[in-house]
Amino acid sequence: MALLIILVLGLVVMYVLMIRPQRQRQAEHQQMIAKLDAGEDVLTTGGIYGTVIQVEDDDLVVEIADGVTVHMTRRGIAAVLPPEDEEEYDEEEDLPAGEADEAVAARDEESVTEAVDEGSWTGDRR
Repeated sequence: MALLIILVLGLVVMYVLMIRPQRQRQAEHQQMIAKLDAGEDVLTTGGIYGTVIQVEDDDLVVEIADGVTVHMTRRGIAAVLPPEDEEEYDEEEDLPAGEADEAVAARDEESVTEAVDEGSWTGDRR
């Protein structure tokens, strides 16, 4: 009798931790695919980024490069990408994201160069 109770509790835990969340993710994905409209940026299940240019029932036409289109089904869409901001700013510095990365790289390069010049470099050069 105790073995039966443990088995039932194990099945309930498995359902709550594994099966139910997976079903919720599937339902969210189905809703996302059903709401697809022309002009949205998407990621295909094959890992290709593109923009939906035409929607016909279950078929989509996705532009993956200038003048290159792919016809696919809605099931071939893995994710709908959020709209991109024109400029992303770094929180620490008020520079666009690309310029902030360059500034950090230059600062790191200067600190390594100073460490080598001072003789405090203990890095292994294999």
